[in-house]
Amino acid sequence: MATVTLKGNPLNTLGNLPSIGSFAPSFNLTKNDLSPANLENYKGKKVVLNIFPSIDTGTCAQSVRQFNQEAAELDNTAVLCISKDLPFAQARFCGAEGIKNVEMLSDFKNGSFGKDYEVEFTDGPLQSLLSRSIVVLDENGSVLHTEQVAETTEEPNYKAALEALINA
Repeated sequence: MATVTLKGNPLNTLGNLPSIGSFAPSFNLTKNDLSPANLENYKGKKVVLNIFPSIDTGTCAQSVRQFNQEAAELDNTAVLCISKDLPFAQARFCGAEGIKNVEMLSDFKNGSFGKDYEVEFTDGPLQSLLSRSIVVLDENGSVLHTEQVAETTEEPNYKAALEALINA
């Protein structure tokens, strides 16, 4: 179990992110067009998993905007923005914001991503949503960098994630 905070109040998640050097667990998520997505779809590309509670919060929305901007300059890299929001809400946000360089994926069907990556909140007002986290993978799915943001209302360390990509 890992503990983070929400406005200073402790919240627990199922556990810890995959360790550096390990292979990332596969996943089954849903794209905005309701088609399936899994980790194998991105083999041969570097991958950033931008994980967050809900696109309908300011910090989560900003992380998608920031990675959308940064992803435009990255070669052979997929930035996957993952939450339990319905694909319709994710698509609405991307349309309204002009988001085109990241891919939104939803864990709404069975919640297995949150369990497999151990980022699902187990208590508090965000129970069953996903903890704000970043996981960076190389072209083979090996974990290069992870961050579980200690205070849920704060943004991740974009620079560290991008440096992990550049140095891979």
